Amino acid sequence: MHIYNKILPCLLIALMLMLSGCPTFEKSAKVVTAPEPTDELHNQAVAKRFEEPTPEKNPTAVESAIELSQKYAKVSEEAAVLRRKSQDLAAENQRLKEQVTSLDSQLQQAKKELTEANNLLVEMRIELNNWKTDVLGFRDEMRDAEKAQLEALLKILKTLGGEVKTEPPSEKSNQSQPQKPKTTGEPNA
Repeated sequence: MHIYNKILPCLLIALMLMLSGCPTFEKSAKVVTAPEPTDELHNQAVAKRFEEPTPEKNPTAVESAIELSQKYAKVSEEAAVLRRKSQDLAAENQRLKEQVTSLDSQLQQAKKELTEANNLLVEMRIELNNWKTDVLGFRDEMRDAEKAQLEALLKILKTLGGEVKTEPPSEKSNQSQPQKPKTTGEPNA
């Protein structure tokens, strides 16, 4: 608003000087710009802006004031549109900043959870390997215990006077299964 308050009096003074026939405005100042080959119509419009109106049409003070007022209204509307666009973009920017903040906190939480899950998986894998080792060790202990039981049973049978025949391991038998001794007859007691 401050700029418009400064521009409007300047325009009115320039208008009064033009209408009073001030020598500074009688000479036309033509500005020559380098033409761009892609936008000739735009260049012509820019060039016409700095040309003095044709002498056939001498607008009156009222017509000039109306024309300047219309131009001012048009520029004011454009400024209002641009101001609204700027406000919309600022609001959109603020919304995106808030969204980034929210997503950043969610990302940090997800990273934390992922790290915890990864650590838990490592611990579980270690425990699984320990369990496998324990199971295999327990299996060996069970075999040793069964072997000791069979040896004790064999000693008991011998002590009771039973005849014990052991068969040599055959090729078909599985080595993981211990051989059971065969007993024949009754004790001699």
